[in-house]
Amino acid sequence: MFKNEDSSTEERLDLEEQRQQLLQDKASILNDLEHLGEAMRNSEVDIDLEEGDPQIIEREKYQALVTNLQTRLKSVERALAKIDLGVYGICERCGKPIAIARLIAKPDATLCIKCRSEVEKLAKRGIIYRPPKNFLEAFDILQNEEEESKSNR
Repeated sequence: MFKNEDSSTEERLDLEEQRQQLLQDKASILNDLEHLGEAMRNSEVDIDLEEGDPQIIEREKYQALVTNLQTRLKSVERALAKIDLGVYGICERCGKPIAIARLIAKPDATLCIKCRSEVEKLAKRGIIYRPPKNFLEAFDILQNEEEESKSNR
């Protein structure tokens, strides 16, 4: 259980429920990626240099969807890693707890509402937020261990 200390009520978050939701999200994303990959492989593109070729535009749409799904997959995997590391529900930017309502609505949230708002304002000015390096290193270590355990089976 995760208790949000910022909350005025006794809200609690069941980490196992969050893990299951994230695993469902991951499976759904992987399924969508597989279907999009099949659709892209099955759609042959005859390159026509004519501006606005519908086949090329359709392929670009597929690629944009794949890129978005891959980004979402990384986000879900990071949230799962944070549960394993014991830092799930902690804002990566300010270190304060993320509101439980936000985590329920968006289980892969890494920023509290305040920091998310600030990051969006910075993005409008062209400043890109990068998560703290120490978490990314821990996440990479966890991923490498997972890959090693899969290859040893």
